[in-house]
Amino acid sequence: MHDDDPVLDDPVGGSLGGTHAPLARRLGRAAAYLPDVATFSAVSTDPDANDWADLAELLGPGAFADMFNCPALPPPDWEPVFRLEGRQMIWPDDARPDRIDRVNGAGVIPLGADDVPEMLDLVARTEPGPFRRRTHELGTYLGVRVEGALVAMAGERLRPPGRTEISAVCTAPEARGQGHAARLVGALTTRVLARGERPFLHVAEANTGAIALYERLGFRTRRQVTFRGFRTP
Repeated sequence: MHDDDPVLDDPVGGSLGGTHAPLARRLGRAAAYLPDVATFSAVSTDPDANDWADLAELLGPGAFADMFNCPALPPPDWEPVFRLEGRQMIWPDDARPDRIDRVNGAGVIPLGADDVPEMLDLVARTEPGPFRRRTHELGTYLGVRVEGALVAMAGERLRPPGRTEISAVCTAPEARGQGHAARLVGALTTRVLARGERPFLHVAEANTGAIALYERLGFRTRRQVTFRGFRTP
């Protein structure tokens, strides 16, 4: 795998067609996650009118279509919902694992189905991005508890071939500044590398604090991306 790995150009499609196929719904060349797992949808890398029609039928009329960083735009009768500038960051070929090794992972614990109510509450308070009741089924999720309360978490989301996205990195306001995000991202990076895959992540361009943290850990920007959402006709 190299930094210019083309699977990173369509991580949603690569995930839905591979590791996450059991969590997908499909029609023709259109695909989407099950509604209670994730919001993301995908069409082929060279979509035509039939592909967009299939996605509209798959999602239903007036439904939200989260196209992530799909470069193709839907037909003009699809209503724009949001546009957000961001960047895709990767663990590069020449990354220094010692940066991760120096991160103290003490207190990081696995999260599962029993933790979902607290995970949803933390997401509602911190807004790291879309997170649903079954999002934790996409991969490993880790958290930090203080006096029994979940105050920070992060996990694995998109899984295109040979890659794993680190996502939902969030810390409760009262627990920030204590290194929880670094410990969680470091622990997940170690897990991903140990199984022979490479981590990557996405971040909003305005989130300069998160970008600086990921760069300190060894990640670097692969490319700028634009996240878009639409409503089907």
